[in-house]
Amino acid sequence: MSTCVVMQPTYLPWSGYFNLMAQADVFVLLDDVQYNRTSWQTRNRILVQGEEQLLTVPVLAGHLDTRIEAVRLAPGPWPRKHLASLTAAYAKAPHGPELLALLAPLYETAGEVTHLVDWNQQLISTLATALGLHTPLVRASTLGCGGERSAHVLALCDALGCDDYLSPVGSADYLAEDNFAANGRVSLRFQAYRPAPYAQRKAPAFVSHLSVVDVIAHQGLEFARHYVKESAP
Repeated sequence: MSTCVVMQPTYLPWSGYFNLMAQADVFVLLDDVQYNRTSWQTRNRILVQGEEQLLTVPVLAGHLDTRIEAVRLAPGPWPRKHLASLTAAYAKAPHGPELLALLAPLYETAGEVTHLVDWNQQLISTLATALGLHTPLVRASTLGCGGERSAHVLALCDALGCDDYLSPVGSADYLAEDNFAANGRVSLRFQAYRPAPYAQRKAPAFVSHLSVVDVIAHQGLEFARHYVKESAP
């Protein structure tokens, strides 16, 4: 059995994103679909003084039908500001220096990156490697697959020779509507991942589903490696 996961290239993904990667034989960055300005492609949450804060990457305006692969980053000081926000959030966390040493080189050279998908892939790859994950990342745009929704996912699986599709539970409704499970070629499974609480600096109660950088800063990479693989084989 060869397992495929298909996810949009998220900015500073949460731990569940890497849990999917830990269970995949190939991880597809879904960059050949329409860009959604309200999605997690350009934003994610961190913890600042015990309260969640949203980091948002600015991009240049495009047509409504612009595909993710074509979205360009807006010029400006946002990489410096994001690094400053991450530093303010985590420099005093138990493992904050470890996190900042990992990410600072990327933010310091972010001005050389022109497209959102390139920027997100750099971050995803860097974080994945640090978490001990070496699953191949493949951009959907390089595979030339057609189809919409489930048909597109199925075409991606076929192109990669995968006979098992692992999906986040949030996609269950549209996969059911499209009757993906009846395709006869690729089996369907859903992720079972419930992130356990961990100590967070100055947080009165545990704040879940933050970027994985929060796990790394508060608990360290060794803890985070096990944390993202929880329930994974």
